[in-house]
Amino acid sequence: MSVLCFDIGGSAVKYGLFHNENLIEQAKFTTPVNWELMVAEMQAVKKKFEETHILSGVAISSPGAVNQVTGMIDGASAVPYIHHFEINKALENALGLPVTIENDANCSGLAEVAFGVAKNEDSALFIVLGTGVGGCLIIDNKVHHGHQLHGGEFGYMLLDGERSFSELGSAVNMARRYNEVMLTDLSGEEVFAAAVAGDEVALKEVETFYHYLALGIYNLQHAFDPACIVIGGGVSAKADLVAEVNHRIQAIKATVEIATLTPDVRVCQYHNDANLLGAVVNFKQLQK
Repeated sequence: MSVLCFDIGGSAVKYGLFHNENLIEQAKFTTPVNWELMVAEMQAVKKKFEETHILSGVAISSPGAVNQVTGMIDGASAVPYIHHFEINKALENALGLPVTIENDANCSGLAEVAFGVAKNEDSALFIVLGTGVGGCLIIDNKVHHGHQLHGGEFGYMLLDGERSFSELGSAVNMARRYNEVMLTDLSGEEVFAAAVAGDEVALKEVETFYHYLALGIYNLQHAFDPACIVIGGGVSAKADLVAEVNHRIQAIKATVEIATLTPDVRVCQYHNDANLLGAVVNFKQLQK
C-alpha cells in the first residue's frame, strides 16, 4: 500500500508517492487560483497513481494553523481558499480516501525526527528560517500543537524588547535591512558574500543575524530543553552556519554565569522533500 502526499505552497503544490519507505515519482503543479481547480488537480494526480499503485490514503502538508480535531485550517496563508471550512472532510469526499493534514513546518520537523538528523531523539525543536521564523516542537515523536495551535510560532518572540525573532533572526530580513541602507537588491547569500569581502554594512547585518539567531536558540533551549535544535530553510545550506551560531551561543553563555546548557544545533537533512515526508509521518501516526 502506498500513501499519496501533497505539499501545498503559495506558488506550487508538490506531490509524490510514499512507497516501500521511499518517496517516489515526485512532481508539482502550479497552485490553482480557486478551490474547485485545486480539487480537480488533486483528483487527476490520484487517478494517475491509482493506475499503478494501491493507495491507502492521502497525506497533506499545508500552510496555516491546522486543527486536526475540527478538520479545518485556521489562520491565513498565501492560499486563502483552503481556510475556515471543513477541508479534511471535503477532501475525503472528493478523493474517496482517508486524508490527514498537518502544518508545513510541523511536517518538516516530523520528517527530521522520523528519518533525518533528529532520528531516535526523544525531543527535538525545529526552526525554519525563511521570510520570517517558524518551527515546531516535537516530544516523543509527536508535534506539540499548543492550546491555541501556536506551538512552534517562535518568530513572535521579542529578542531585543521591541523586534521579533522573525525580524532579527531571518537572513531574508538581514538582506532587507542591508538593501534599505545601500539601496541595492541583494539576496541573503549575496550579503554574506559582501561581508566576507569586507563590506562594513554587510558585516554589521550578518553579525546582527547570527547574534539574534543564537540568542533565540539559547532562549529556546532553556525554555524547552530539547535533545537537539534543528535549523531548516534556505540558509541551512550555508556550510559554516552551525559553527557561527555556536560561537555566538558561547559568547552569550559567558554573560550568564549560571548558564550550563549548550544547545545541540544541527542543520536539517531534508530540504525540498521534508514537507512531503513529514506529511506521511503524520498520516501514519493518525491512522494507527
